[in-house]
Amino acid sequence: MNLSGKVILVTGASRGIGRAIAIELASKGAAIAINYSKDDEGAKATLENVIKNGGYGKLFKKDISNYKNCRELIDEVIGTFGKLDVLVNNAGISKFGLLMDMSLEEINDLVNTNLMGAIYLSKLAINNMMRSGGNIINISSVWGEVGASCEVIYSATKGGLNLFTKALAKEVASFNIRVNSVAPGVINTEMNNVLDSEDQEVLKNEIPMMRFGEAHEVARVVSFLCEDKCKYLTGQIIRIDGGFI
Repeated sequence: MNLSGKVILVTGASRGIGRAIAIELASKGAAIAINYSKDDEGAKATLENVIKNGGYGKLFKKDISNYKNCRELIDEVIGTFGKLDVLVNNAGISKFGLLMDMSLEEINDLVNTNLMGAIYLSKLAINNMMRSGGNIINISSVWGEVGASCEVIYSATKGGLNLFTKALAKEVASFNIRVNSVAPGVINTEMNNVLDSEDQEVLKNEIPMMRFGEAHEVARVVSFLCEDKCKYLTGQIIRIDGGFI
């Protein structure tokens, strides 16, 4: 129970990697603020799993793509738990297709959810972490490092998130606030359901470990970053991709 006493906000936690992170951190003793935007049933399932694993959590339904909602979310989490020790910026969306075919609305949704939401929440969280320190963990992607055809804006948002991580880490280190990013490769989640079975096999053959990663494997890296024993680790992009990049 090495995270006992910590309050951790996980955004986009109604499914996939976010759900796995919430469950993993709860199993280590943390109290989890489970954020989601639409999927009530998915969020309830996450909370049930958190409780089943001996943890404690509360649901916070907010779309983090605009600043007002982010401010309300941080205020509600602080009001409920009394503090915020760790912010995990996991919420993200993807859109597969050519850039020239994307609407402006789709582009703005990607930028506002994947990048601006993390920036807004980090700005607000820092104000509550400056006295006693804190920890911000951004969930990025290997596409943020090398780019992906047909996921141009998604790649751009994740690349921006990586540079945001490095710059912010330098800015807040003196306040004992750490900022790191976890960059998963191809993970078995609903986000990758756009790939048919043939495409999936081709992609697996390009990965040295010959398989996709699992959400719980990403969650364990996040759990390590939450622990006090890695207090000197900040400003890093930690890739978990089976050797893909």
